[in-house]
Amino acid sequence: MPSVRSLLRTLLCVLVLAPAALWAQVPQPPEIAARNYLLVDVTSGQTLAAKDIDAPVEQASLTKLMTGYLVFDALRAKKITLEQRLPVSQRAWKMPGSRMFIDPKMQVPVDDLLKGMIVQSGNDATVALAEGVGGTLENFVRLMNEQAKAFGMNGTQYKNPEGLTEPGHTTTARDLATLSTRLMRDFPEYMHYYSTKQYRYEGTPASNSNNRNTLLFRDPTVDGLKTGHTQAAGYCLVATSKRDFPQVGQRRLLSIVLGAASENARAGESQKLLNWGYTAFDAVKLFDANQAAATPAVWKGTQNTLKVGRPDAIVVTVPSGSAGKLSTTVVRQDPLIAPFTKGQSVGTLKVTLGEQTVAEVPLVALEDVGQAGFFGRAWDSLRLWIK
Repeated sequence: MPSVRSLLRTLLCVLVLAPAALWAQVPQPPEIAARNYLLVDVTSGQTLAAKDIDAPVEQASLTKLMTGYLVFDALRAKKITLEQRLPVSQRAWKMPGSRMFIDPKMQVPVDDLLKGMIVQSGNDATVALAEGVGGTLENFVRLMNEQAKAFGMNGTQYKNPEGLTEPGHTTTARDLATLSTRLMRDFPEYMHYYSTKQYRYEGTPASNSNNRNTLLFRDPTVDGLKTGHTQAAGYCLVATSKRDFPQVGQRRLLSIVLGAASENARAGESQKLLNWGYTAFDAVKLFDANQAAATPAVWKGTQNTLKVGRPDAIVVTVPSGSAGKLSTTVVRQDPLIAPFTKGQSVGTLKVTLGEQTVAEVPLVALEDVGQAGFFGRAWDSLRLWIK
């Protein structure tokens, strides 16, 4: 018979070690030498690691992500064209900091100004674009703040389009993730600018040609997005990477590292965060695009069931090796009364790993279901009353 002392020792070990075992299931991020950081799996929409993501921070040239968004929006609306040549104002020419080295004697195509802003982080190119799209710099900044508000970027305030230090010109890591995700999703046709490694405009210094994002030269899976640096902000990098995985296809991660100590540190810490995200977590495809996640019964409709799912694949991210423990539940209103139109919100797919909710994915109707005729509706009304 075991002694009372040994039983107590066993019980104490269970009480002490059980929480540690539970916590061990959740990967802990590596030490990241930065004031703030955030790692998001863009494919699943899940946050994998975060530190002080709602703290206000200086934006530096990460500001240019919003400037780029508005320029791309103007291109899509055909307010400007890539071939259109924009004048270089005295204000643009005299901008301090990173430059494309354009001057008022030039008329520069929008395409080149975009490369100057994104690859060279040129403040002069940024102001030229802002004036070309907004009419005035002040009006463009107003448009920036309106767009931020529309995105729900409640921790962001813009005072200029280029990111030079100015009181109140701040953002958060969370807001930067929101903006970066929208930028990639809304304008995929312009994302090649962010992966361009080298560019210089004719007649400008060749020494100014390299993209400031050194991860583009180190990791072939990295394809964006933007660096930033001022004395107040430190060294910052919003980096995105896409890698192919079996059964899932392309998986994209987004890392945000703010306030690093040097250019090399921001690249190294971003690389560390991205690599950890890919190895510590698995992406699991639960349903293909337009595949029914459920086929619930429909009442008073032209058909008896409704296919519900997502127009894009449903992918979740879980700690490596735990995919087999996933379970799903469809949460929806009951009964479902026709009519339904394709794309109409129907319910939610709740994905759990043990006791923990991993994701809640909105489900929509994948097809139209019309309303039944008078007798069909009357019959179903009777059946529902009996039910």
